[in-house]
Amino acid sequence: MRMRPGVAVSMSSALQFELLDLRHFSAGSLRPLLEEESRVWSERLHWDYRGSADLLLQYLDSRVLPGYVAVESGRIVGYVFCVYEGYKAVIGDVFAVDAKESAADVRNELLLRLFEMLKSTPGVTRIESQLLLHPHGAHQRVFEDAGFEIHERIFMEWRLQPAAGVERDGGGFGLNGEVSLPEGMEMRRWAENDLGGAARLISTAYQGHLDSHINEQYRTAAGSQRFLHNIVRFPGCGYFDAESSRALVERGSADLAGLLLCSRVREDVGHVTQICVGPEYRGLGLGRLLMAECARSLAQRNFSLLTLTVTASNRKAVSLYEWLGFRGTHRFDAMVWDKSEGRQTMRR
Repeated sequence: MRMRPGVAVSMSSALQFELLDLRHFSAGSLRPLLEEESRVWSERLHWDYRGSADLLLQYLDSRVLPGYVAVESGRIVGYVFCVYEGYKAVIGDVFAVDAKESAADVRNELLLRLFEMLKSTPGVTRIESQLLLHPHGAHQRVFEDAGFEIHERIFMEWRLQPAAGVERDGGGFGLNGEVSLPEGMEMRRWAENDLGGAARLISTAYQGHLDSHINEQYRTAAGSQRFLHNIVRFPGCGYFDAESSRALVERGSADLAGLLLCSRVREDVGHVTQICVGPEYRGLGLGRLLMAECARSLAQRNFSLLTLTVTASNRKAVSLYEWLGFRGTHRFDAMVWDKSEGRQTMRR
């Protein structure tokens, strides 16, 4: 079914709404919907989404953000948007409120309309999305029918102890003891001039890794630098927290051996946006050191929780995080469509 902007979608007698171009709507008209979405982010993921919502509202007022809005009886009940990055489109979010219509059905129709638009856009050969808010499998059928690969990911939480110290399984865990830094290596706080070295480290560390298939920015230093720029300078993934972010370096070298970046997603909640160790430094427990030092910094400032996301099939990483004290509390999906790999089929 080809849907034209402004044409009503009727899935049943109880579900009728219009899909309209997002660029026709002002920030003010979408604000109530984003306020409701912010409430869900807070309840489900301990995430203060208001910074991300404010950034989105700025783009909405510029009337350049591609996407669609679902309108039922004159009321906005859902939206979806994407951004273009050269030949790639990233589906940033889809959300619908619970009302007499099925929110899941509204989201699916919004996604289908966006798929049709993106796949007919000249030059777009890849589409990525990670819908963190929505449970694993919630939109599996609609993405699979559109030819996407789906990779399950886990949202994990580590409840931090008070400022007295970070604990694991009731016992102390710190930088001294089981693991220590190799001779000639130091750990320090993130510095602004680490961007170049961090980009090179990420592209090397993720070479051939599934996560670089899910997020192709990891494949090159230039792409990794764009990823880092978004993390460090924009509030889309929380507010970057340099005080708890760490770099591992060989003394006398500008190259990084390891890296952990953390953002503040709520007043008392930190979120690890990136952690990686160079291939030649693996097996030394450096990931544990980075995580423990980040947690200690947060605990000393009265943060109560540290969260992260990890691909479910990355069992080594999942096991490390569980050993530290993280627990999986939510599962969601990452989706990839790549025209160069022949994933062009779309079924209704």
